[in-house]
Amino acid sequence: MHHQREILRKTTADIVFLQEVRDVHAMHSKRFEAWPEQGQASFLAEAIWPDYAYGKNAVYPAGHHGNALLSKFPIINSHNADISAHATEERGMLHCEIQVPGWDEPLHAICVHLGLFAKWRRAQLHAIAEYIDTHVPSHAPLMIAGDFNDWSTRAGGGFASRLDLHEVFEQHTGNHARSFPSWMPLLKLDRIYVRGFHIRHAEIHSGASFLKVSDHVMLTATLYKK
Repeated sequence: MHHQREILRKTTADIVFLQEVRDVHAMHSKRFEAWPEQGQASFLAEAIWPDYAYGKNAVYPAGHHGNALLSKFPIINSHNADISAHATEERGMLHCEIQVPGWDEPLHAICVHLGLFAKWRRAQLHAIAEYIDTHVPSHAPLMIAGDFNDWSTRAGGGFASRLDLHEVFEQHTGNHARSFPSWMPLLKLDRIYVRGFHIRHAEIHSGASFLKVSDHVMLTATLYKK
């Protein structure tokens, strides 16, 4: 986990979207000598990202895990919504409102982790879109990022069109990013969708130093508000 934190810090990112954050895990805390006492989300945010939010999704005897968002700017509101489409797979979306200095309205940032099967993903994307239609003003700056598990890239098109979103890598490079597995990225599972932003740069971070961080590569984007 210390290696994960150092890799994240090197990105100098203002906002970080994370999935499968193990905020409490009794077995890991016994197995790894340097496992932090304060929970993984707090540990990763420490000293760099003053604000963070954690959304508990999956609960089990040893602890729980979920999505997390780390921010250099104040998180003024957060809400974790259950978007599980089946009893065997607990999934969620973490919605944060972030007050960016100099902006006249908050940034809406949503961190997601979708299901493994296409039918479940369709239901989850519908639930996310319904939530956004209700809770996010159409003129507000919006980011949605995470593991969409959409290897066929079929589900995202309708979702993006409905909400007037642009996928960062698709718009910047012409293709979704190959993000899984991290040792030889072949599948296009992860997405960064935005509304109300221009894209200055998008990058895939892979290589030997990332293999211990995650089984997915890390994606970053440099954006500026329209």
